[in-house]
Amino acid sequence: MLELLDAWLLAPFDYGFMQRAFVAGLALSLAAPPLGVFLMLRGMSLIGDAMAHAILPGVALGFLFAGFSLPMMSLGGILSGLLVAVLAGSVSQMTGHREDSAMASFFLISLAAGVMLVSLGGNSVDLTHVLFGSILAVNTTALVLIAGISSLIVVILAVIFRALVVECLDPLFLRGQGVHGGLIHGAFLALVVLNLTAGFQTLGTLMAVGLMMLPATTARFWSKRLEGLIGIAVGIAMVASTGGLLLSYHLSLPSGPAIILLAGAAYLLSALLGRHHSLRERLQRRATPLGAPEPH
Repeated sequence: MLELLDAWLLAPFDYGFMQRAFVAGLALSLAAPPLGVFLMLRGMSLIGDAMAHAILPGVALGFLFAGFSLPMMSLGGILSGLLVAVLAGSVSQMTGHREDSAMASFFLISLAAGVMLVSLGGNSVDLTHVLFGSILAVNTTALVLIAGISSLIVVILAVIFRALVVECLDPLFLRGQGVHGGLIHGAFLALVVLNLTAGFQTLGTLMAVGLMMLPATTARFWSKRLEGLIGIAVGIAMVASTGGLLLSYHLSLPSGPAIILLAGAAYLLSALLGRHHSLRERLQRRATPLGAPEPH
């Protein structure tokens, strides 16, 4: 039994590429889910998906100029994502349209432009790598960059955490304290862009948002407290990233989809069996007689 567990759980990490992928997955699992929790609480879940596509043109330009140079592609992704966020906010303010509708429009433009740029400068293999990533191909340079960006996100999030919570719940109170809510909102969107840029190398621009949003939405079935949501989301992301790597290794599956599908399986199970807002909880509530204490 112990030999079987060792062969399935420990032996794969004897290889350097698995070790780097494991550390990269843990780094992203620490930084991405808290951002996803705040996106969910602010009613901006789909904004994360839009921002994931917004970085694609910059990544594509970095690829055109420098090939698969992660620093150049990351820099391009950051600049592109920030530009789209600024443009969407500006269009929303000037026209009165909702920010999410402006973001959706720019995300479609960005996705088409990015795919076009990658196709002009490479082939279908290059396009697949940019869109879907390859966490098993993470080298030392990529790992340092991913870990550095993830650490920066965690530190900045800790610094603005209280203001971000207040801005979510009562932006007027925050303004009364002399803090401009737009600055906090802008800083938060910048952190989302940074995280998606760090994640595109491992999960690609199309799935980088998965490790941000799926654990966050799953955690909502198990906790109603902010600290509980963040802790559970981080734990789910770590299990999904590690389990996805192991499934990819043993079953010869693509690593990125394996990670996201494992997080998706956790979401579906939680929707059925979770403590709050799940199918099980609803059925128990209907079966409980009026006036009887609710089951815990």
